[in-house]
Amino acid sequence: MKKVYLLIGSNVGNRTKHMEKAHQMIESKVGKITNKSRIYETEPWGEKDQDDFLNQAIEVESKLKPKAIMKQIAEIESFIGREETFKWGPREIDIDVLFYGDEMISEMDITIPHAFIHERRVTLIPLNDICPDQYHPIFGATVKELLDMCEDESEVKLYSKG
Repeated sequence: MKKVYLLIGSNVGNRTKHMEKAHQMIESKVGKITNKSRIYETEPWGEKDQDDFLNQAIEVESKLKPKAIMKQIAEIESFIGREETFKWGPREIDIDVLFYGDEMISEMDITIPHAFIHERRVTLIPLNDICPDQYHPIFGATVKELLDMCEDESEVKLYSKG
């Protein structure tokens, strides 16, 4: 079993419902969710002219290899209704693999740890909720240390349904 850290995001339609469906499908197709961050409302990263996202980091215990996880994630995203628009465009659901244990993978179709973890508060803040001591093998720092060093100034605030 590997501890896999994912980031789930949504900024189209019923964002909380899309995320809840993603949780259910991840549990059935990828592995048991063992920890969840708080949910954050975040301004879009990259392409600013769109609605805010809800984002949450989750920890999953999985028997699957990274490529199998990526295949399952693509199927989950498609089922929930994700349609490709443009880079960093609006999404019903977006699921990124952030870490796969302490492994480093760099292939044409998969990079683990996620290539932009260190640049995005939208990723680091929820990840810091559940695994502040997770070590990033490329940058030689923990998630908490990467968050402390992050220069991104994007707004990331706790989500309140009311």
